[in-house]
Amino acid sequence: MADLQALAEAIINGKREDAVQITQAALDEGVGPDTILNEGLVAGMNVVGERFKNNEFYVPEVLIAARAMKAAMEVVRPLLTESGVEPAGRFAIGTVKGDLHDIGKNLVAMMMEGAGFEVIDLGVDVPPEGFVEAINDQQADVIGLSALLTTTMPSMKDTLEALKEAGVRDSVKVVIGGAPLTQNYADEIGADGYAPDAASAVDKVKELLNL
Repeated sequence: MADLQALAEAIINGKREDAVQITQAALDEGVGPDTILNEGLVAGMNVVGERFKNNEFYVPEVLIAARAMKAAMEVVRPLLTESGVEPAGRFAIGTVKGDLHDIGKNLVAMMMEGAGFEVIDLGVDVPPEGFVEAINDQQADVIGLSALLTTTMPSMKDTLEALKEAGVRDSVKVVIGGAPLTQNYADEIGADGYAPDAASAVDKVKELLNL
């Protein structure tokens, strides 16, 4: 019988080849792709997220774990699509206009995918209209705005204004994050949430979507 606990451990320890092999073996045994996703991949990334929050894991360990998770996801994703398994939600993330930093954004994207979300990565230096398009064209449920510079923080406010002007603000949740940001700033610009790190971003999005 496929050992999904071993799959979770392979993700936690960043063993990409083991993760792929166990995923394939589970599929060959007829284990459902949604079961593999939830009890193997998501379970493993949940532990990674907890350890990251508790300063037991650092960015390199998270990146290695996420790489193993993504490799296993490549095996299982086509079957998830075929079987009609819906993602936990659609999450669009980008670093705001004027800011080219992407490590934090990439970490959040990986953690969100590891939590079972469909991730739409808009990249860096994303203008407000780029986030509007993600809502209109790709039906994003949640928007993540990232910034590392105090000088680009106003772009977050501009983005929220653009969502209002486009008439889509009420149809989406907005979470912000990045080194200079605070809950106070999130409140000031009218964001729905603030996350101090990638693992907390997953928790905040789940909370906002009542998952």
